Amino acid sequence: MSRNPSVLITGASGEIGHGLITRLAEADPARPVVILDLNPLHPELAPKVRQQFLGSILDTQLLERVIAEYEVDRVYHLAALLSTRSEFSPALAHKVNVEGTLNLLEFAQKQGESHGRPVVFFYPSSIAAFGLPGPAAKIAAGKIKEDDFNFPTTIYGANKLYCEHLGRYYAQHYKQLAAETLSGKVDFRCIRFPGLISAETVPSGGTSDYAPEMIHAAAAGKPYECFVRPDTRIPFMAMPDAVDAILRLMGVGKEKLTRSVYNIGAFAPSAAEVEAEVRAAFPTAKIGTMVDVKRQSIVDSWPADVDDSTARMDWGHAPAYDFATAFHDYLIPSIRKKY
Repeated sequence: MSRNPSVLITGASGEIGHGLITRLAEADPARPVVILDLNPLHPELAPKVRQQFLGSILDTQLLERVIAEYEVDRVYHLAALLSTRSEFSPALAHKVNVEGTLNLLEFAQKQGESHGRPVVFFYPSSIAAFGLPGPAAKIAAGKIKEDDFNFPTTIYGANKLYCEHLGRYYAQHYKQLAAETLSGKVDFRCIRFPGLISAETVPSGGTSDYAPEMIHAAAAGKPYECFVRPDTRIPFMAMPDAVDAILRLMGVGKEKLTRSVYNIGAFAPSAAEVEAEVRAAFPTAKIGTMVDVKRQSIVDSWPADVDDSTARMDWGHAPAYDFATAFHDYLIPSIRKKY
């Protein structure tokens, strides 16, 4: 049990969680980090957290246990059913992605009311929250702002967009007809991530995963058939920059934030440009194209790039890696060692 200010991370065994746990443990060793996940952490990460609660974000009794044992003032809610899997199970996606998020917002509200200060709540959204009508509109639109084309075509994107609104509701309008003011107990902060590429973890379940899948397959000496056209373009980011963006947003004073949901980006290569970099690094790579028409349609509804000027202005978003350095300085050297 700890009554010191503590951090809760859900979905901590996923791609973002790996880097986030390490950075949080290094930045503030005195602040306990506890995790809630269906799966145990990798043995190398386990010593960096105070306690692992194994179970589902749908288990409200488990969340009550966390409340009883820890005074959580920061929540990183990473647990989700990802885009491709969600499309095969829309009802399950809604349950995990929406009801699970609602449970965590209620958790944060209770903690905020209990210890008398707002719980800072981080929520990762996605470019899947956008929905353009097709490739021509995508090209014409250029870099898209946060409030443009909010018409997602997938259940995952719809879940993400709705949860953005849920977070804003808890932060600004929670039980607004009550006699006393109950909003403001949750300080909700959200990033709409582009596709993320990690050298450490192999992707699973994301519709934007063709780029990292291509890199990891080439490094492992396995053939890969890319499921989108060579001209397909969406924004991407190296995983260390994604973790850095989370910590930057969570570290800034609330008074500096002009919105609750922010776009961020780093580089936006075509699938052909990704393939060229992979082939340059792994000349024997066997890479082909086998377009999955349905998945292609989903990716075509996502922006070719995003306008992240507000994130840069409000809290200093500044990715360290562009397209070239992400490959040459981060991905390729690390992935070579892994395989």
